[in-house]
Amino acid sequence: MAPDGPAPHAAPGAPVPHGDLPSSGVVVLPPPARPLPPGYRARSGPDGLTVTTPDGLRILYAAALPALPFPYAATGPAEELDMVLVDVLDRPERLGDLRRRGLVGERTHVVAVDVDHRVPAEAELARRTALWGVRTVPDGTVIDLRDPPPTSPSPPRRTLLLGGSRSGKSAEAELRLAAEPDVLYVATGPSGEGDPEWSRRVRAHRDRRPTHWGTAETTDLAGILRSAASPLLIDGLGTWITAVFDECGAWSGGEGLDAVAARCDELVAAWRQTRVRVVAVSDEVGLGVVPHTSSGRMFRDALGRLNQRLSMESEDVGLVVAGRLLGPI
Repeated sequence: MAPDGPAPHAAPGAPVPHGDLPSSGVVVLPPPARPLPPGYRARSGPDGLTVTTPDGLRILYAAALPALPFPYAATGPAEELDMVLVDVLDRPERLGDLRRRGLVGERTHVVAVDVDHRVPAEAELARRTALWGVRTVPDGTVIDLRDPPPTSPSPPRRTLLLGGSRSGKSAEAELRLAAEPDVLYVATGPSGEGDPEWSRRVRAHRDRRPTHWGTAETTDLAGILRSAASPLLIDGLGTWITAVFDECGAWSGGEGLDAVAARCDELVAAWRQTRVRVVAVSDEVGLGVVPHTSSGRMFRDALGRLNQRLSMESEDVGLVVAGRLLGPI
């Protein structure tokens, strides 16, 4: 198929001539505002506009649609599609939902459209589409849907993302897994009950996560890593070790610190052995600030050591600064 829709950096909705349409295999989509040629069928649904070619190939345009001048059926596709044209910069989680429902599979060609300057750098665009298993192609590229799509490289199993406060590390972690069909978000921090400011932070995190993701609120990270059947996003290790200090009574030192060390050993072992993809967020505590209190220094040392150990067991480690990924490191 020649996705002569908007070029990778054209404005969304740019008109494109459809030209002559061959009878099989390779097709060119007309713009939605024009009637379809003979033999082509189209229907709109909750996922977008689905076009069926004369030889039965099915293409979904998963983007915001204008008012269309010809009738469509009210239901969406119910089986694996041959091609999806998707505005991944708008909501990459839409692709994850299509995969979860079986509409995008191994034989589906996934191509980005309506790509504009929402991502200002070509390198960042390439990084994101590679994370999501999406291709960006030059205007006029011909894609034969009878050929299998190119194979995407396997993502790293274990990723550790470090950063300071408000660095954008959580958003980067969510970006990594946005196009996955199933994700379990593991929240290790307090719920915020009785603390309006913290409750607003928790609510903001919940609101930006895809609705089809699951959520677990727990400090049993080792257990989650051992039993998980779908990718995990752990956010984060700083709040986890704070909770472990509380549970072990370790803020005054002594035997409590030994209990914290044992919990960290258990976590590192489970991280090493996990069979699912996992992305964990942690605070980078080694940037030179020396806590004023003894308990603060114990916390810094424990988290710093844990970060080092998990880093050594990870295929991918990145540092996020001012919303930008520095790395891999």
